[in-house]
Amino acid sequence: MDLTPRTSGDASATAQTMKPRRRWLPMVIVAVAIVAGGVVVTRFLTSAIDYYCNVDEIGVRSGCDEGRRIRVQGVVVEGSLAKSDGATTFKLSFHDKTVAVRYEGDPGGVFQECIPVVAHGRLQGGLFASDRIEVKHSNEYVEKNDTRIEESDKEAAACSVQEG
Repeated sequence: MDLTPRTSGDASATAQTMKPRRRWLPMVIVAVAIVAGGVVVTRFLTSAIDYYCNVDEIGVRSGCDEGRRIRVQGVVVEGSLAKSDGATTFKLSFHDKTVAVRYEGDPGGVFQECIPVVAHGRLQGGLFASDRIEVKHSNEYVEKNDTRIEESDKEAAACSVQEG
């Protein structure tokens, strides 16, 4: 074992070799986590600012304008439901105002005429292009629209009375 003291030249060489190394992997993981968090927050905020509008508020109330992403509540008009070319078309009505809706796909579930629904999408040239439908009886609809259910039930009841 060599116990002789080091010379000054050796100390500087040791200091250079002992230089702290940056660890890139942890920094990359943190950067990816920040970007992923930003994407999640942006998606949440985008859906949170979609305005809820009743059919009669389209073009009348601020935020319920054509071209803007909105959620429209109304009752599916009796006799208006049609399916063709993989799309479902129907009319939504609320307080004697009506809007035509085109939904790409089959809304499925308990979707039918004379029930309240919320359609998510954009109004384009008088046609509401929907990419998502919430049916009143789903838990998601009840949870998000609790204050609107009573009024929409009255509209739906009026629709079923017109049947007979």
